[in-house]
Amino acid sequence: MTSTASIRPSAATRVAGIAVAVVTLAAGLSGCSSDGKKASETFSASPVAPSSTAPITFNGVTVTGGSELTAKPAVTSKSSTAPASLQVKDLVVGTGAPARPTSTVTVQYVGVRYADGKQFDASWDHGGAVGFPLRQVVPGFTRGIGGTTGIAPMKVGGRRVMILPAALGYGSTGTQDGSIPPNAPIVFVVDLVGVK
Repeated sequence: MTSTASIRPSAATRVAGIAVAVVTLAAGLSGCSSDGKKASETFSASPVAPSSTAPITFNGVTVTGGSELTAKPAVTSKSSTAPASLQVKDLVVGTGAPARPTSTVTVQYVGVRYADGKQFDASWDHGGAVGFPLRQVVPGFTRGIGGTTGIAPMKVGGRRVMILPAALGYGSTGTQDGSIPPNAPIVFVVDLVGVK
């Protein structure tokens, strides 16, 4: 009696067959283009995906590890020009429920000063994600997560850089502990983990 293992192709044979099919397809397509003209002679069968740790820079703020949601991103900033308005950039666009300015959210975040990049707080350093109503935080945090005119709300699963002018942060008083001086713009990198 013949065993079924002897009539099945081996894993190496299947992989080799797939590789031949890919090379054959690539060779057939390498001379074609959508307009009928000869395409470039160079072909890459495996495009390189962008690294999740590659630095992303936005208006003087650099985030390393910006798309790696399981780890604290490294955030640096050095700017002598204060932002006139709230500025946001999505590093990862969420696909879950959107936040609203009245939502209670669960977030992971890193907060740094815009002028010198000095970290003043990070949920990553205090045991993980925290939850709170957006009505109880600084206005720039509420608008940057919940959305406002010209800024779409974040969706669960997203990561966003938010640059807050002082007026939407801690204003002319700064924080009591001095970690954010008066009239200081601030930066948050926020992961939206949940919305209620």
